[in-house]
Amino acid sequence: MKKWVKEDLWRHIVLLVTCFFVLFPIYLVFLSALSPTGSLQVTSFIPKTISFNNFHLLFHSPKIPYLIWMKNSIVIAGLVAVLSVVIGAASAFSFSRLRFRGKKQGLQLLLLVQMFPAILSLSAVYVIMERVYNFAPHIGLGTEPGLLLVYLGGAMGVNIWLLKGFVDSIPIELDEAAKVDGASAVQTYWLIFVPLAAPILAVVSLLSFIGTFNEFILARLFLVDQNSRTIAVGLQSFISGQYATNWGPFAAGSIIASIPLVAIFLSLQRYIISGLTAGSVKG
Repeated sequence: MKKWVKEDLWRHIVLLVTCFFVLFPIYLVFLSALSPTGSLQVTSFIPKTISFNNFHLLFHSPKIPYLIWMKNSIVIAGLVAVLSVVIGAASAFSFSRLRFRGKKQGLQLLLLVQMFPAILSLSAVYVIMERVYNFAPHIGLGTEPGLLLVYLGGAMGVNIWLLKGFVDSIPIELDEAAKVDGASAVQTYWLIFVPLAAPILAVVSLLSFIGTFNEFILARLFLVDQNSRTIAVGLQSFISGQYATNWGPFAAGSIIASIPLVAIFLSLQRYIISGLTAGSVKG
C-alpha cells in the first residue's frame, strides 16, 4: 500500500513539473503580448495592467504586413501538405504494391538521402535555385514557388517511407479480391488504399503543414522581399534589424500564428489518433 502511495506521489510530482516547464513559457509569451512595455522582463506573474497595443500594432502599422505574412505561410504550408500527401501516397503505393525495375534501389536511395542532415544541402540548393532563376525566374531563388519545390523535395523521403509502412500493413488479399473483380491498379489505389489510409494521410498532412509553417532557415534564405516573407521570417524581424528587441509584437504575433495550427490539430484529432495507433488493418 505504501509503495503504491509513493508511486502515485511521484507521478503527480512529475506531472506538475512537466506542466510547469510546458505551460510557463506559454504564459510568459501571453504576459509579454499583453504588456504595455513590450518586454520579456515581468515583475509579477499576475499582470497589473493589460494592453492590446501590441496586437493593434500588428494590424494597423503600415510598416508591418502581418496579414500578408500569415497568408503566405498558410498558402505555402497548405500546398506543401496537400502535394506531399498526393505525391507521397502514390509513391508509397507504387513501392509497396507494384513491380518495376529499380524498385529496391529507389527505396535504398530514399533511405540513404534521409541519413544526412538537411542543413548540408543548403549551399547546393541555393546554387541550384539561383541557376534555375536565370531561365525560369518564377520558380527560382527568391520566389515562393521555388521555396515550395524545395519543401516538397525535402519531405518526400520521410513521407514515402511512413506511408509505405502503412500500405504494407494492408492485407494483400484486398488487392487480389479487387483484381478478381476486374479492378485496375489505379482503381485499387483510389477505392481501397485511399479510404483505408485516411488516418495516416491526415497525420502526414498535419506534420507537413506544421513543419512548413514553422520552418525558418530555408524561408529566410529564399524570401528576401518583405511582402513575400512567411510568418516565421516576418516575426524574426521584430527582434533584429529595424525593430531591434521589440518582444511585445513578437509575442502577440506568435500567439495569433498559433491559432491556425491549433484549429487544424483539433479538427483532425480523430484521424491523428487513429493514424498514430494504426498498426494493422482488418479486412
